[in-house]
Amino acid sequence: MKISDLLKKELMIMDLSAKTKQEAIEEMIAKLKEKNMINDVDTFRKEIMNREELSSTGLGDGIAMPHAKTSAVNTPCVLFARSKDGIDYESLDGEPTYLFFMIAAEEGANNTHIETLANLSRLLLKPNFIEKLKNAKTEDEVLEIVAIGEEENKEKEKKREEKKNEEMKKEGVSATSEKPLIVAVTACPTGIAHTYMAEDALKEKAEQLGIDIRVETNGSDGAKNVLTSKEIQRAEGVIISADKNVEMARFDGKRLIKTPVSEAIRNPEKLINKTLNGEGKIYHSDEKSSGDDEEEKLSIGSKVYKDVMNGVSHMLPFVVGGGILIAISFMAEQAFGSNSEIFKFLQEIGGNGAFSFLIPILAGYIAMSVADRPALMPGMVGGLMAVHTGSGFIGGLAAGFIAGYVILLLKKMTAGMPKSLEGVKPMIIFPIFGLLITGAIMYFAINPVFSGINKSMNNALTNLGTGNAVMLGALLGGMMAVDMGGPVNKAAYTFAISVFTSTQQGYLMAAVMAGGMVPPLAIALATTLFKNKFTEKERHSGLTNWILGLTFITEGAIPFAAAEPLKVIGSSIAGAAIAGGLTQLWHVNAPAPHGGILVSFVMEPHHVLFFLLSIAIGTIISGMIYGFWRKPLESNQN
Repeated sequence: MKISDLLKKELMIMDLSAKTKQEAIEEMIAKLKEKNMINDVDTFRKEIMNREELSSTGLGDGIAMPHAKTSAVNTPCVLFARSKDGIDYESLDGEPTYLFFMIAAEEGANNTHIETLANLSRLLLKPNFIEKLKNAKTEDEVLEIVAIGEEENKEKEKKREEKKNEEMKKEGVSATSEKPLIVAVTACPTGIAHTYMAEDALKEKAEQLGIDIRVETNGSDGAKNVLTSKEIQRAEGVIISADKNVEMARFDGKRLIKTPVSEAIRNPEKLINKTLNGEGKIYHSDEKSSGDDEEEKLSIGSKVYKDVMNGVSHMLPFVVGGGILIAISFMAEQAFGSNSEIFKFLQEIGGNGAFSFLIPILAGYIAMSVADRPALMPGMVGGLMAVHTGSGFIGGLAAGFIAGYVILLLKKMTAGMPKSLEGVKPMIIFPIFGLLITGAIMYFAINPVFSGINKSMNNALTNLGTGNAVMLGALLGGMMAVDMGGPVNKAAYTFAISVFTSTQQGYLMAAVMAGGMVPPLAIALATTLFKNKFTEKERHSGLTNWILGLTFITEGAIPFAAAEPLKVIGSSIAGAAIAGGLTQLWHVNAPAPHGGILVSFVMEPHHVLFFLLSIAIGTIISGMIYGFWRKPLESNQN
């Protein structure tokens, strides 16, 4: 893909009327909306401003690259704008900004788009390129300048590779072996522009200085040119030019300089010289480093939430995969009997396989979030002990945090060990003592207490009166619609999973499933019944939501919720809460934790009707509220 495929002349503003940074952003966003490149101005603006809050995208030398990656983007594109008088864009060099490239990337943008945006970013480091754009008279001239610059960059990269290959053949080894080597990592939160500008700035300056450099980019398309252990070992030092977390443990014992990504774009020579002069601090992975500043700013509650969500997100694939296969196994049992091989096979990989990992995976990845990779094994074993002793999800949560903080304690206790014994820590001390201490705490303190608490909770849930059960079902169902896949949704779902795995009863599972199915189904219903209130694109998305809703994928409602949060979320909570409450009123039991409409095929016959009726009633209520709440479109928007 060429840059011109994203940089279109109909999106160019050759003379911005804006006089301030905010006015410039608004004018460019308005152009994107006018050309139907984005579907939600508020969401797109919010993402643009979130990025600006991290650090100004006014890079200096008269250039700014505001950018966002969001579902509010219809078509990935780049808008070019120019201000003849210059604008105070709060640029990093304090000078006026004349040229603007506003990047609109889709959520989950593919590698081709990301690579094209990376090539555009690299072009902006060419001084003559910027000067030509400032003097361009027409949109076509801008495109021609970009095309020529792109071709020159390709030719330059080709010559660089040819030279490297020739030197390797000539010497029989890498020609870079006698030169000083620096390794670097560049990373920006959105990973679509600054990451690659920083990479190219460092490589360009290193080539001028006669220095070898290897730059790993942590962009939107994942880590590229990943540094090898041999390269890191040989390097004089490490430059981390990043505005987000990168994998740091591999740099243990190396001199390291950590800066914002903009610093590598603006001052690559300074960073390279500081690294060569040994000005970086020795990095120790078992100590707090400068990279942990953001972590320290988090409240205790935020840290706990982050750690728990890390465990839950890794656990969910096991829930979905295992849950659906369990549902299918029940269908096979009804069709072929409990002694059939197909039933036994599906139960083995779904129930005995994937589902047996839920709590160990939860505990292991909570521990890993707290204390990195050394905590994974003791956390998983602690989670498995929770399963075997009946302390369930509560015990698993405790195991994750215990293992994590045990490893942090061991890291602190061994921080003063001689450098020659560094290899002993990850191979012997952390796994053996981490497991021993975690296991002892779980065996003697946690499991005896929490197994009793778990049994008491399960007895209370089993003996809930109908009124209380309905209220709990309504609460869980409503929570599923609050943020549609976010933390509140996950909290409700995780609670239902914990009850399901502990009691083997799926009553609350039915409530969260019905509640989670309502939002996308309600949107599908509203777009079908109230066609004059939705654009053609929205009606097409509505059709997709029928499928997403029926298969229990609540996230299908997110684009609509982002555009109209009050109307969509408000109407969805109402219907989802009613659906969740009705499942408890009618004592619906879902025998599998995922699958949506598929679960109805394996329910007891008298449960099927009430499950579907609960969902239908909730969907109709939410869909009608949303449909009536929304205003008709103007005739020119259809």
